[in-house]
Amino acid sequence: MNNSGKIDPYGFREYDARWVYEKDIDDDGIVQLGKGLGTQIINHTKKNNPRIIVGQDYRSYSEHIKEKLKEGLVSTGCNIEDIGLSLSPMVYFAQFNLNSDAIAMVTASHNENGWTGVKMGIKKGLTHAPEEMKELKDITLNQKFINGKGNVKKIDDFQNVYKDDLITKNPLNKKIKAVVACGNGTAGIFAPEILRSIGCEVIELDCELDWTFPKYNPNPEDLEMLHAISSAVKENKADIGFGFDGDGDRVGVIDDKGNEIFSDKIGLLIARNLSKDYKKSKFIVDVKSTGLYSNDRKLNENKCETIYWKTGHSHIKRKVNTDNALAGFEKSGHFFFNKPLGYGYDDGINSAIQVCKLLDKNNKKMSEILDELPTTYQSPTMAPYCKDSEKYEVVENLVKEITNIKENKTKVDNQEIREILTVNGVRFSFDDGSWGLIRASSNKPSLVVVTESPTSEERKKKIFDFIDNLLQQTGKVGDYDQKI
Repeated sequence: MNNSGKIDPYGFREYDARWVYEKDIDDDGIVQLGKGLGTQIINHTKKNNPRIIVGQDYRSYSEHIKEKLKEGLVSTGCNIEDIGLSLSPMVYFAQFNLNSDAIAMVTASHNENGWTGVKMGIKKGLTHAPEEMKELKDITLNQKFINGKGNVKKIDDFQNVYKDDLITKNPLNKKIKAVVACGNGTAGIFAPEILRSIGCEVIELDCELDWTFPKYNPNPEDLEMLHAISSAVKENKADIGFGFDGDGDRVGVIDDKGNEIFSDKIGLLIARNLSKDYKKSKFIVDVKSTGLYSNDRKLNENKCETIYWKTGHSHIKRKVNTDNALAGFEKSGHFFFNKPLGYGYDDGINSAIQVCKLLDKNNKKMSEILDELPTTYQSPTMAPYCKDSEKYEVVENLVKEITNIKENKTKVDNQEIREILTVNGVRFSFDDGSWGLIRASSNKPSLVVVTESPTSEERKKKIFDFIDNLLQQTGKVGDYDQKI
């Protein structure tokens, strides 16, 4: 048995796996990950030779890592169908289109260069949840591998099958001028062509593939990327701007005036638009999302229900699936459209298409549609450093502390905490609709902090100061990636 593989156990995250390549995982470690995943798939599907769709993003080392992963999968008896250079949603789509037993996508999404990872799924349209990740970690690290004999088959030209599926279902009635930014990530060879084909006039921004990410990471929550899109929208007098992440499952949106619209607000606009045709629908949103869903006039009129759930594409996807919701929206830009709008998984390009349909249906500019929502003052998603080994305990203690503050009716900026939601970290809200959130990041050694107030910029800041003060007192929290 080969014990030489290096795998940092912390790379097994809540719903995918991510490591710094060669520092935290080496080639043998990736082969073992493949053996672990293959064994897990065989155990779940009860098949000796399950069919696995495999793809990879454009990073310089992703193809090599994919080959090593395949080596491990094949050794357990898996039959691989390799669709080559892909977006994560293209791999998810392939599971439906080719009716495979499981998928594995080699990507570290928007993480900095040097990172690698795998997004995996067995049940169609769903990716691994924490239970499956725990099981995979156990099989892999303890080498409980099945031996078998699989094979590898290359599937040519699948990119066009994926593109055609989105294009044929979504023609637009009017020309929408869209800036399409891909941060030199893999979405560059998909998004411009698809949006052009449904009827958009596309202005490309950093759509050439360049795995060194010369400008900024392809991350629609990255302020640098958003500012670049904003400038291009204003310069070209565009109707809308879209920014796609590294593996194409997320999108960020900029309105016609060059203002960033946080994805949770985009989700609310899409939910409002859909609620007219799909009354009594359910929508799932993550705990980082705006409080406006709770008492939205239009959603209430159409008898729609919104459920706040755990942050993370895998969690929201599952909740959309188990609750049979029409759609799910995550503040980080993952949107999920269930039948008849999609297959339930997150696809940044399909999300952009839904925004185009919103514009197509309303005879208004994006900024005017947005103005129909009540104003709220939202912070960006802020991530202060906290060790992987300590972050969950830090959050657990903060849950207790904030619960005490509520029970003792201690005021924060002259208001008592009215409600606490602990489905994922702690989200505490006040009578005026303001709220704050502290949770552990699922894919980095950091915490996640968000605040929002419908009252004022200052109140949003006061809630952040309250959170920051609690964090500093722990002595276990370092610098923020960005701060208000």
